[in-house]
Amino acid sequence: MKSLWLVAGSLSMVVASCFQIVIADKTAAPKSLTNSQIGRSIPRLSGIALSGKSVSAPIPGAAATVIALSSTTCPLCQKYGPTLAALEDTYAKKGVKFVFVNPSTAESAGEMNQLVNRLKLNGPYLHDPKSAWVNVLGAKTTTETFVLDQNGKLVYRGAVDDQYAIGAALERPKNRYLANALDAVLAGKPVKVRVTSATGCLLNGAPTETAMAVPTYHGNIQHIVQKSCMPCHRPDGVAPFSLDGYEAVKSRAKMLQFVIHDGIMPPWFAAKGSGPWRNDGALPDADKAALDKWIAGGMPKGDAKAAPPAVKYVSGWTIGKPDAVFQLPEPVAVKGSGVMPYANINVPTNFTTDKWVEKIEVVPGNRRAVHHVLVFARPPRSANESRLERIADADAREELSGFFGIYVPGNSALNYPKGLAKRIPKGSVLRFQIHYTPYGTATTDQTKIGFVFAKEPPKHEVHTASLANLRFAIPPRADNHPVEAQIRVPVDVQILSYLPHMHLRAKAAKYELTAGGKTTTLLDVPRYDFNWQLNYVLQSPLSVKTGDTIKFTAWYDNSEKNPANPDPSKTVRWGSQTFDEMHLGYVEYIIPDEKPGEGTGGIGRGAGPRGRGAGSQIEATFKRLDRNSDGLLTQEEAGVLWNRIQVGDSNGDGKVSLEEVRKLFGVGGEPGQDRSPQESPSDQIGSTFRRLDRNSDGYVTKEEAGEIWARIKRADADGDGKLTIEEARTLSGRAPR
Repeated sequence: MKSLWLVAGSLSMVVASCFQIVIADKTAAPKSLTNSQIGRSIPRLSGIALSGKSVSAPIPGAAATVIALSSTTCPLCQKYGPTLAALEDTYAKKGVKFVFVNPSTAESAGEMNQLVNRLKLNGPYLHDPKSAWVNVLGAKTTTETFVLDQNGKLVYRGAVDDQYAIGAALERPKNRYLANALDAVLAGKPVKVRVTSATGCLLNGAPTETAMAVPTYHGNIQHIVQKSCMPCHRPDGVAPFSLDGYEAVKSRAKMLQFVIHDGIMPPWFAAKGSGPWRNDGALPDADKAALDKWIAGGMPKGDAKAAPPAVKYVSGWTIGKPDAVFQLPEPVAVKGSGVMPYANINVPTNFTTDKWVEKIEVVPGNRRAVHHVLVFARPPRSANESRLERIADADAREELSGFFGIYVPGNSALNYPKGLAKRIPKGSVLRFQIHYTPYGTATTDQTKIGFVFAKEPPKHEVHTASLANLRFAIPPRADNHPVEAQIRVPVDVQILSYLPHMHLRAKAAKYELTAGGKTTTLLDVPRYDFNWQLNYVLQSPLSVKTGDTIKFTAWYDNSEKNPANPDPSKTVRWGSQTFDEMHLGYVEYIIPDEKPGEGTGGIGRGAGPRGRGAGSQIEATFKRLDRNSDGLLTQEEAGVLWNRIQVGDSNGDGKVSLEEVRKLFGVGGEPGQDRSPQESPSDQIGSTFRRLDRNSDGYVTKEEAGEIWARIKRADADGDGKLTIEEARTLSGRAPR
């Protein structure tokens, strides 16, 4: 294990203090045999299982004995539970016996029995609160496994496999370390990989001797846990275990120390020097030092009279009783293990008038399964609004237009200051984009969102813009690939917050402002974590003037060093699923001089070129995309934009000319000339649709469409073999107005 030595510098408290912080391995990988006990006979271990029966290891008569550490609350143990159960079932037929050992002092026998019954484990399950088995084996984490041969010799120790890591998961493992070791033992062959790291929750070791004045739990640590941990880690909270008492904190102290010093918890990733932030979740250095000293000093409990008052946490809606609530139309099935693609689900509002919303909260139906949610307000649709839709939106219209609501564990609500509100147009449809994280048990979820309406029209309308680059290509195995997007602000604005949004390969992000020739950092996220889609809210709005430039840069790791990387051999481009990538720098802002409901959105990304100047915009974009300057755009050159312009390919040759693109967007005249559009793309598609719909039944079938069906059938979202006008309009990248 790696270690980091910290020296405490307060001479008033410390004579000479030097203590060790254990750094956990974040991924499973082969390790050195040094101090591993590999090849040595392990002293016979014995104990009493939960069933009341005596058990010893190695188990007499077994072809091999597997000792697997266990926990009912460690998230990685929960993920590996089904895998271990399947391995036990498979190798039982070959004479291999499993013993499960739980060293926790905070988990009850009832919880352990529930785990045994849920996973249908057959081997004995022992509670080892005094760490008798753990100390003999030298176990380090809750997911570590040990393989003893028939003679009790240790032949393998380490991870089950490499499917799960801290903050990462793969659809399937690349290396099945435990299974490979068992196969070798059963075949009478040497085990090739004999030691690996085992990613899991760290186990507490013996306290370090120290001369420092030791803090106590009740006097110094409890209030830190209340403030920074218990908003999630409490009974009925979103976290997998509670930290609501001394024993719960003490039993996980080493893991707490690791995740705090590694910057994993509390989840806050903005570097110092930007902000200040209204929702700053960073743990102060003084609190970190107090926790270190408490752990090094043996974790004394202290006097209960010194404990801080109990904190009362709000249950239910934190925004108060909502004026309107919208829930997924039916439960979504969440599988027990592996990874899941985004679920994209539409829910109609049926609002007959525009609404001003000053408080928004997203509440998961199953907090353990839902990791984050983005909710987008889609333009109205007149048909098929209530059906469940899990179709990736190829041109990412909603992502580019900005989020309406957001949920991450511990941060589910948007509360705008008095006088500020978001507008949701009448008839809007809410699209829930949900990232589910399987946790070892198959389950369901039915997430909902609540709105509190403003009692009067707001003074300012809250807008969301995106700084986005859709044309990036991250090369295979590139470990630090930058992607940039910037925008010149066309009107004075005041920025409220930033939300960087990328996927599994993203590693860092930064927002910068260039004004008057000077560039300053607005937000620096040196270690971006896809698992936490945080909205960084400024304490006070930041004024940005007309002509200033905002730049958003993200860096990506497409190499084997990234444990969450689905495929380092792939060139990665824009896409809606987690195995694709995105480059979105969201910005929430207001326009001080704008009348709410009547503005253009300021720095918002437009839906497409319109009005005077549209022709020159189209021509400039066309020339930029036409890399070989042959006067034609191919799908390869257009990238993700091909979904929006393919319908303009009138002769079906797989290429579009500048004239075809200008016609598609309703801009006439010769190249280089501008004139106002005579017919919008949405109107064009409407008239074409009516021409093809020969029986006027509101649908275009394959027979009616003829040869162009091959180009438009991708819009058939429900797969019924015919298109509605709303489905047809998605081909242009525009929704009906």
